[in-house]
Amino acid sequence: AGGDGLLTLTPPASQEPPDRYTYDPNDPVPSQGGAMMVPRAGIRLQNDVEHRPDVLVYSTAPLEEPMEVTGPVSLTLHVSTTAPSTDFAAKLVDVHPDGSAYNVTDGILRRKYESTERPIEIHIDLWPTSMVFLKCHRVRLEISSSNYPRFDRNPNTGHPIATETETLAAHQTIHHSPQTPSRLMLPIIPSEHGGQT
Repeated sequence: AGGDGLLTLTPPASQEPPDRYTYDPNDPVPSQGGAMMVPRAGIRLQNDVEHRPDVLVYSTAPLEEPMEVTGPVSLTLHVSTTAPSTDFAAKLVDVHPDGSAYNVTDGILRRKYESTERPIEIHIDLWPTSMVFLKCHRVRLEISSSNYPRFDRNPNTGHPIATETETLAAHQTIHHSPQTPSRLMLPIIPSEHGGQT
């Protein structure tokens, strides 16, 4: 949350250094709200989660006018990992002018990877939503590798999870450059008054 991650409409024009974090299955990112059948479900503050070193945060500038997002939300990432199998999780967040950050929708992808640093393009489907981000609010994207217990944690070993007793820390990399254009796709509804398109 204290970094320089930005969400912009302009793709990278030059090579940018990737962002990295380590996912430890023994210390997964705790779920804060979301579609769960527990008392802590629903909309919850995300600020504590965002300050973890295993959560990447990217935000827009404050919106100059309201922006409606209605429909499916998806994320394309170019990633590399040191684990044979791991998860990448994403969360769309509404940031209020005072800095309070609230979850909107989320998703996760579990798959196997070759043991290589070569970037691989993946796609994460976040649940569809209908949300108006108000003027002066910011749109935020969180990326991590866990959201537990909303989603079961991945031990990263590549072995059957139901019987796995060991865990492996995974060093995760998110690439964003002209050759690796990681991007968030939002279904923005045009305003009746000529706003966002």
